[in-house]
Amino acid sequence: MIEILPAIMPDSYVDLEAKAAKVKGLVPFVQIDIMDGAFVLSRSWPYREDGTIETISLPFRDTLRYEVDLMVATPAEAARMWIEAGAARVLFHIESTEDPLCLIEDLSAEYGASATKGILEIGVAIDIATPNDRLEPILHEVGTVQFMGIAKIGYQGEPFDERVLGKIRELRGKHPETIISVDGGVNFETASRLLHAGAKRLVAGSAIYTAENIAEAIKKLQNM
Repeated sequence: MIEILPAIMPDSYVDLEAKAAKVKGLVPFVQIDIMDGAFVLSRSWPYREDGTIETISLPFRDTLRYEVDLMVATPAEAARMWIEAGAARVLFHIESTEDPLCLIEDLSAEYGASATKGILEIGVAIDIATPNDRLEPILHEVGTVQFMGIAKIGYQGEPFDERVLGKIRELRGKHPETIISVDGGVNFETASRLLHAGAKRLVAGSAIYTAENIAEAIKKLQNM
């Protein structure tokens, strides 16, 4: 079965808790989209307007695991913050650091992370305009590659960008063992095309949270 991760872009801890409550028991993982207002223009909890950061807590950790998509300008600092808060999977954007391999190696050494096993998994996200070649030096160190299915990241409800299909096919052809995830533009019309191209994990926000029946929406995506 395809793995579906509901995407939460929290305005506050209360918002995170409320949205997590709607999907707990339906999926093993949710993704939290984190924006600092620097790497992308939008800002989400726990970043405040004055640049300070609220205390992080993850609700329902006994029944729900968290993947954190770090759309931030300081991925090393943010990754440590979320790992220590209990995130099970951390994704940073390859465009956010000059030396992604060094970041992965440092986090792995510090926290005992593994690409595909153990308590913590490290993955990488890549924007639609960034060539797949940027991934080659680090693929042996990451468990997941997340392609962005939209051109403007940091916002939910953005239009699907067809270019992601070619990027998925290219990586799947060269590296059939890599777990490919897609975030952005995932809905009931695009999901089957993404899976046919080679994706194995889909992150969906609006398609799930605007549905009349969230459980049915998740099940429909899982059975695409």
